Amino acid sequence: MTVIPATAKHQAYYDGKQYFFCSAGCRTKFLADPHRYLHRTTPENNLPRKLQPHIVGAYTCPMHPEIQQNTPGDCPICGMALEPNHPVLTSDPNPELADMRRRFWIGFILTFPIFISEMGGHVFGLHGWVDPTVQIWIEALLATPVVWWAGWPFFVRGWRSLITRHLNMFTLIALGMGTAWSYSIFATLAPQLFPMSFHQANGTIAVYFEAATVITVLVLLGQILELRAREKTGDALRALIKLSPKTAHRLNSDGSEEDISIDNVLIDDLLRIRPGEKIPVDGTVQDGQSPVDQSLVTGEPLPVVKSSGDAVIGGTLNTSGALTMRATRIGADTFLSQIVALVATAQRSRASVQRLADSVAEWFVPSVISIAIVTFITWSIWGPEPRFAFGLIAAVSVLIIACPCALGLATPMSVMVGLGRGAQAGILIKDATALEILGKVDTVVFDKTGTLTLGKPAVTKILALPGFTENQLLRLGSSVEHLSEHPLALAIVSAARDQKLTFLPVENFNTASGEGVIATVENSTVTIGRLAFVQDQEIDTATLGKDADILRREGATVIFIAVDKTIAGLFAINDPLKPSAFDTITVLRNQGKRLVMLTGDHSVTAHAIADQLKIDTIQAEVLPEQKSQVIAALRAKGRVVAMVGDGINDAPALATADVGIAMGTGTDVALESAQIILLNGDLNYIIRAINLSRLTLRNIRQNLFFAFLYNALGIPIAAGILYPMYGTFFSPIISAAAMAISSVSVIANALRLTWVSLK
Repeated sequence: MTVIPATAKHQAYYDGKQYFFCSAGCRTKFLADPHRYLHRTTPENNLPRKLQPHIVGAYTCPMHPEIQQNTPGDCPICGMALEPNHPVLTSDPNPELADMRRRFWIGFILTFPIFISEMGGHVFGLHGWVDPTVQIWIEALLATPVVWWAGWPFFVRGWRSLITRHLNMFTLIALGMGTAWSYSIFATLAPQLFPMSFHQANGTIAVYFEAATVITVLVLLGQILELRAREKTGDALRALIKLSPKTAHRLNSDGSEEDISIDNVLIDDLLRIRPGEKIPVDGTVQDGQSPVDQSLVTGEPLPVVKSSGDAVIGGTLNTSGALTMRATRIGADTFLSQIVALVATAQRSRASVQRLADSVAEWFVPSVISIAIVTFITWSIWGPEPRFAFGLIAAVSVLIIACPCALGLATPMSVMVGLGRGAQAGILIKDATALEILGKVDTVVFDKTGTLTLGKPAVTKILALPGFTENQLLRLGSSVEHLSEHPLALAIVSAARDQKLTFLPVENFNTASGEGVIATVENSTVTIGRLAFVQDQEIDTATLGKDADILRREGATVIFIAVDKTIAGLFAINDPLKPSAFDTITVLRNQGKRLVMLTGDHSVTAHAIADQLKIDTIQAEVLPEQKSQVIAALRAKGRVVAMVGDGINDAPALATADVGIAMGTGTDVALESAQIILLNGDLNYIIRAINLSRLTLRNIRQNLFFAFLYNALGIPIAAGILYPMYGTFFSPIISAAAMAISSVSVIANALRLTWVSLK
């Protein structure tokens, strides 16, 4: 029996036929909340999605991603409901949103008669239609369930903020609502304890049930609008999830075909994709030919023709032909699932600009409470009669209007929407810091092969010295190089296959990353690689020096081959420039960025490529470890460096740079080392990624400006600074409405990133 690791408390078992849980309780929890189960599948262990073990930290606070737990709940810092780490497709409504709606509507129904009663008296002069004392008791009976039931979540979150010593927006809301209701209920139950100056002409004391209830209803409305807006930040990821079809056509060993759920597809299954259908999982084409539209996943504008041996991506659209494919990646291992997981993780990361909001929040709430206390004391001493009542209302207004929800939402909302927008455009950004830094980059370093060039080099000439033939060199070279994954090695292997040459047995294969290889073929030592590598093996290459220089000046890469320490010939390999390379380099240069090309290729070849692109700084014949040293040296000079590469030899440099940008067509190691991945390998998307960074940072600054300006203006007005001049000040009702509007305006501004053009 195979044991599938889960949390400390939960285990799932698979014996090849059946699935077992450690307990009935574990199974029950799974059935109640299946998206908490990790969809992890390997060739040895193909479990359906619905029978996977728990994820530790499946729920996270959108404003405080360091808060993670395995069950739903509220954030102990800000009080917001924790959200699933990964967006899920479900027809069930958001339980928090449903609860807030229910509380809002019941609260609204009970608040409406209170509001009409008070407005009828103040606006239309309808005093006397109900006995004042009876009216107050009616308002008390209606207001109490509004404040203490409809507004109960705010009291819970406010109390938690006190016991955890993380004062937040709910601290202020709970204080404001609770103070207004407590004062009013005390005045209702024991009016005789108040000084005569508090008594009105009809003998009653002014109460503020209206303020307490309307504040509660408005804050609930603000929460509803905020929750709905926050759901939209996951729309981009949900759109990606929806790309994956629900079923697949599996071809059985007996030749029959059956439709199965996507969850039941196993590695090595043969699947049929008809014209107009989506490819269900990642795999390799076994038979057929058809253009495949990959635009929604990689951003490539034109369909790519796929035929036997080509890789296909789950979720992409087969346009016109019929294909048979073999599944190679399923479940969470598919390209589409990894994109969703990476973007979801990135959306929970924090940009350094968030530290500004965090540092402000640490002292903001205590400061607001202090201002409210000072406001109350000032009005109680120097305000008009009844001074205590005016002081109370002013203090409540300050508490409500200063709720820092807009400040807390300013950065995370922009980051979440920005990262989702990037995913839609084929730009995968792994963390918020990379998104922030990219807009500040002043130096862009490029690898050559596979980055500036197409990465599909081809042998254009074979020069054989006397004693050897071109076919003999090609056969020896391809026999050794077919064990390597380097693009230049693949070019030699491809040329041999075009000539229908067979590979010879190879022994003692040794490679130096990006430089060359040595192996034994038919009892002869074959050395093949770049000039420096071959010379390091004490092999004389002088006889081919002039020919090699001529080929390099034409932009070719020269690879030497020697047999038993004797130079035998060379291969000239050309790799065409990407069509987008010149335009991208031109735009970056016009933006004032310093452009550098690092390559292990020969200096003459590197300069030939650089001259075509007008790149001024070139460092050629650079080893992989030297690339990272060059990046480190640039950073030491104060440069903000982005490294763009695609190969294994670029991985150290990608990790060393301030921002590593990998081509989505590159190696897995490069993709792991980079913070940003251009899914379709188009260099123009570097410009789009930079534009996205700048737009997101500008959006964050706008949000922070709105939040700070709102509080800078709102708090003094709520405290009554306008009263000496105009004889008026904000009531708590207006403060609650303004607070809700500020949060919604920040979220709406962040959502604008969904529609911005990145070109």
